[in-house]
Amino acid sequence: MALVRACHRYARISPTKVRPFTEVILGQTAAEGLDTLRYVPNRGARMLEKVLRSVIANAEERQVRNVEKLKIVEARVDGGPMFKRIRPRARGMAFTIRRRTSHIHVALEAPELA
Repeated sequence: MALVRACHRYARISPTKVRPFTEVILGQTAAEGLDTLRYVPNRGARMLEKVLRSVIANAEERQVRNVEKLKIVEARVDGGPMFKRIRPRARGMAFTIRRRTSHIHVALEAPELA
């Protein structure tokens, strides 16, 4: 069984905001995953949906015939580097704001590429 992969690196969203949706779509077919993410009013779901569409396009590029039978076998979100910003506080102090980024990875199982 061959895998078709895609990833969105350095996505400007915290990994904790995207991870719940990866748990929902894991194990579904690609079409079911798209249907699930399409109706979720969340920015993290939009980013994950774009990566899933990219994986499907990669599978079509590799001449996978039955795109509707592709199954999501890997959907994970890793933390990327953080942008550090300074917020001025009282009495000359400063707090650090950490703007988190994510690496979103999705892989589909393509049985006919094996």
